[in-house]
Amino acid sequence: MVTSPKSPKSPQSPKGEAAAPAPVSAPLSVEAQNAAGILPASHWTAQPLPEEDPGNDTASTIGSLASTSASLSSSIFEYRTIHGRTYHGQMGTAESWTPNDQRHVEAMEILHHALMVQTDGKLYLAPLEKKKIKKVLDIATGSGLWSIDFADEFPNAEVIGTDVSPIQPSWVPPNVQFELDDCNQEWTWGENTFDFVNMRFLTGIVDDWYALLRNAYRVCKPGGWVESSGTSVKFLSRDGTVKDGSAMDQWGKVFREGGYKFGRTFAVYEEDLQRKGMEAAGFVDIQFQDIEIPMGVWHPDKKAAERGLWWKLAVESDIDGYINYIWNAVLGWTPEEAKVFARHVKKEWNDSNIHSYFWMRVAWGRKPE
Repeated sequence: MVTSPKSPKSPQSPKGEAAAPAPVSAPLSVEAQNAAGILPASHWTAQPLPEEDPGNDTASTIGSLASTSASLSSSIFEYRTIHGRTYHGQMGTAESWTPNDQRHVEAMEILHHALMVQTDGKLYLAPLEKKKIKKVLDIATGSGLWSIDFADEFPNAEVIGTDVSPIQPSWVPPNVQFELDDCNQEWTWGENTFDFVNMRFLTGIVDDWYALLRNAYRVCKPGGWVESSGTSVKFLSRDGTVKDGSAMDQWGKVFREGGYKFGRTFAVYEEDLQRKGMEAAGFVDIQFQDIEIPMGVWHPDKKAAERGLWWKLAVESDIDGYINYIWNAVLGWTPEEAKVFARHVKKEWNDSNIHSYFWMRVAWGRKPE
């Protein structure tokens, strides 16, 4: 357990800790890519393509899970289109690197289940007292499943889910509502509004983690909790089976460079930003749980293998969507080149001789009473 000193005020972000979002300009130069240890597209296209398993097409075998979005003004639906995938339009400073089209909504819903598997079916790990939870905020709700499930579990609580894209279903429990909002802007809710603030998977989205958690501190009621969940993008192995120059090694390096380029880090776990931001904001009773997630089903422990299977299914259900924007903006690769890389990384994920894993951290803290 990690605790922080009681402090009613949140300090400013430490100098140099967070960078303003950089505009997406030209891809990295060849020299910069070489310096970062990133292999060129020609490295992957020159290799024989792995055979694809026709029975492993998660996107085609899982039916449509998302409902029609709520009716909003037409300007909200003016999305950006990059290589045939849609992304949310201009709203605040947000610039999502994941698509908001139907295929990715379905992938997010599989990811929601994969996350529940990692936490043994729990929607939260903070020690919430059910009778005290009256108003809840779910930042970057995505497809909205966490908000809906939480509202079902807490029928007497009002749950507000926010996102920059209106991709949530319209048929929801009566105690759920969805709002358009960019979490990088100053939050508009009043002080001491929410009993619980949930933030899942903001990796590569947040401009300034210290500012984000200052906002969460301000809107949280005294005695209320904030919880943040996220994963590293770096694949590891204890036996050296994730090798330098492998597709999984390159996966982490490209996302790392994307964070540098956009000013929105993907190294949240490595930089310990959840805990540091909570401490700086003034939260106390800070705790966190690190969860080791195998990639694929190589792990001899049945429960660990199940966690790895669901994570692999979640990412493979729209691997093109996960890499489309980053690989184009950072490396300048064409969709065809990115798809070749995707084939190689999927082959490694399905190789039981590669014992890869990565870390997920769930951190929570309480606002002093």
